[in-house]
Amino acid sequence: MIMRRKSTEIRLGNITIGGNAPVSVQSMTKTDTRNIPATISQIKELEECGCEIIRLAIPDMEAATALKSIRKEVRIPIVADIHFDYRLALAALLAGADGLRLNPGNIGDPERVKAVVRAAKEREIPIRIGVNAGSLPKDLPPELTTAQKMVKAAMGHIKILEALDFSLIKVSLKAFDVPTTVEAYRQIASLIPYPLHVGITETGTPKTGLVRSAVGIGNLLYMGIGDTIRVSLTSPPQEEVFAAYEILKSLNLRQRGPVLVSCPTCSRTEVDIVGIAARVQEALNKIDKPIRVAVMGCAVNGPGEAKEADLGIACGKGQGLLFRKGEKIASFPEDELVNALLREIASL
Repeated sequence: MIMRRKSTEIRLGNITIGGNAPVSVQSMTKTDTRNIPATISQIKELEECGCEIIRLAIPDMEAATALKSIRKEVRIPIVADIHFDYRLALAALLAGADGLRLNPGNIGDPERVKAVVRAAKEREIPIRIGVNAGSLPKDLPPELTTAQKMVKAAMGHIKILEALDFSLIKVSLKAFDVPTTVEAYRQIASLIPYPLHVGITETGTPKTGLVRSAVGIGNLLYMGIGDTIRVSLTSPPQEEVFAAYEILKSLNLRQRGPVLVSCPTCSRTEVDIVGIAARVQEALNKIDKPIRVAVMGCAVNGPGEAKEADLGIACGKGQGLLFRKGEKIASFPEDELVNALLREIASL
């Protein structure tokens, strides 16, 4: 059982982060925030697939004011991603943002930082200090490792907020390099009580990005580090949400939707197990039940895995056995097997 790091609890809209709350899943819109209908549509699609927090880039005042209309139409908390211009943060708060992502150090004048923190404190809006390895301050000691520089930069930003008596803080330290990211989070986890947003940044397309994200985020979660996560992919954001839940399910931290167990096939397989598994996965993508389904191709591990699942099939030559809760239900020809399994899934 994973022993999670104890962090302070904050509220982001209707979501609790930290404390004993489950690890939450978030993503970021890939529409132009100024395009209100497109942004609302994408957020609603993300809501349907389980996204719990959404972040929007706010590059200018038009995007900041667009938040007001967007906020009215969606359920999940909105985090406004702000850089450099403190006025965008103030406008986003007025428009109804549930959280801010910024670095107080790049806003500039201390009075501007105070204005943002004061407005956030009045509304009880959390601020995420987001440190990326690719945009670190230039004045950090050169002898430090990248992970150490990330931690030092984050601690500097945190001290700015703490000096203003602000504690609704969430922190992230992301890099493309997995060991660097893991080390940075490991270091800061023992230095601060605040919840941590975990991710590997700029991981690329799904083929490679899923592996990099799973290794990095999975490592941190297994160490008990992480209160909310985002899988960053060059893909539609729905894929980020799906991947995040698969990481959490693999560590038994969250259960949402089905888990498919399927064998990789070998020369013992005497049915089209690849085609069968693909059909079953497509059907499972459309349901939310937290069930375990096994699709196995031979008699070596098949019956045992199928029996361990809520529902499962173990295939032989041109046919297969259907199991439910460990009990054999019936035998079906190969061409009837998937439909029989899907009928059982629908009946749960």
